[in-house]
Amino acid sequence: MEALLICKSTHHGNTAKLADAIAKELGATVVTPEEVDAASLGGFDLVGFGSGIYFGRPHAALRHLVAGLRAVPRRSFLFSTSGLPVFSTWWHRGVRRALQQRGSEIVGEFGCRGWDTVGPLWLIGGINRRHPDERDLQHAREFARSLAARVRSAADET
Repeated sequence: MEALLICKSTHHGNTAKLADAIAKELGATVVTPEEVDAASLGGFDLVGFGSGIYFGRPHAALRHLVAGLRAVPRRSFLFSTSGLPVFSTWWHRGVRRALQQRGSEIVGEFGCRGWDTVGPLWLIGGINRRHPDERDLQHAREFARSLAARVRSAADET
């Protein structure tokens, strides 16, 4: 299975830690939106799109990449870190919708707590200071294994 993770992690490296854990399980490479060759994404079996959440949205670089894609991967997944991961599916909605409208099947979404100092939170030192922690990363690895099984199963059916 050919997999790629596109990750934008800017402030504390929260999402990069998550991307590394997922990539290790999938045998994938991690690149930034600025490094990705958008024309080659159709050649991957699975592409993950990940970012920290900034004021309720993924990083602008990731959103712009997805909005400009002409060829999308057949299967995609989304991942993020945020101060309030309970809203992850809400935070992902714009990127999810853009990928689906271009024909990519979203096979999973994952969100976990990340150290959040955006906006006024920096005044109090932020929230979720020690996240993602080992437990969060273990959940990310389990998510990656379930994705791999799902994609292999779908490939066997075709």
